[in-house]
Amino acid sequence: MDLTPLLASFLLVVVAELGDKTQIAVITLSSHHNALLVFASGILALLLVSGLGVVIGETLTQIIPLPIIRVAAAILFLAFGVYAILLAGKKEGQVDRSCSKSVALSAFSMIALMELGDKTQLAVVALAAEYGAPLLVYAGVALAFTAITGLGVLIGCKLLRLIPLRIVRLGSGVVFILFGIVFLLNAFLQGFLSV
Repeated sequence: MDLTPLLASFLLVVVAELGDKTQIAVITLSSHHNALLVFASGILALLLVSGLGVVIGETLTQIIPLPIIRVAAAILFLAFGVYAILLAGKKEGQVDRSCSKSVALSAFSMIALMELGDKTQLAVVALAAEYGAPLLVYAGVALAFTAITGLGVLIGCKLLRLIPLRIVRLGSGVVFILFGIVFLLNAFLQGFLSV
């Protein structure tokens, strides 16, 4: 059995996602939420979106226009940014006691929206078409996302030991708001100028 599709997809996703917006989101979410919930929700979102990429391919962005996906992701990022900044005003000893359903849903929706139509999803589509081995491509992608998400969660958990929670919340709020602005600009420039 030729494992080239598995290895190629694993290496491509690791290189593409290391330090990418998804990993930054996982780091910031796990720095002040339940790390296991963030990990599980993130992996579920990434596996779902990657699976859609392998199975559906480019038709996904024909079903849901990319500008709509980008605007939805932008709104979600802006909301999370504002929320994180508001949490930064809490006393240091206060821990975010958000309902586990809320944390899981937030992490899942944020990561899924970020990855829809992302360069990694498009690369997965191309690899599946190139190698004609969708299961091996998917397995490589799944392993890579598990490794990258796990690394992000570990970094996020350790962050609180080094940096005060208030600073982490402020920083993550700013990062989310910046991503939201970039996504909105992207949606406007690419979506509305092509009409």
